[in-house]
Amino acid sequence: MFKLILVTVLLGLAAADNINKDAEIRSLDNVPADAEGNFNYGFETSNGISVQEKGNAAGVSGAAQWISEEGVPIQLEYTADEDGFHPSGAHLPTPPPVPEAIVRAIEYIRTHPSKE
Repeated sequence: MFKLILVTVLLGLAAADNINKDAEIRSLDNVPADAEGNFNYGFETSNGISVQEKGNAAGVSGAAQWISEEGVPIQLEYTADEDGFHPSGAHLPTPPPVPEAIVRAIEYIRTHPSKE
């Protein structure tokens, strides 16, 4: 499933006006899944897109980088496992901090469990 998402992202990037549509693949590695589900692949193009991914039956980890429409280098790292997809990158939005009153309330609830 993630490969489908990644391909969709890369196709979207390829359609962007700032991307060199005549880019060529500089390197390509593809080790198909073995009997245990271990796999590894990656590629790099002449217009600055690169992707690396490896995984097994327990999960997947990888990274991708490209240049945004604004000309900013984007770096995305991710893992995917039974708990879902976990991306990280400076370009991703982050939630606001939890208010101190809420932190104190959660700590109180944790240290004073219900007697039911």
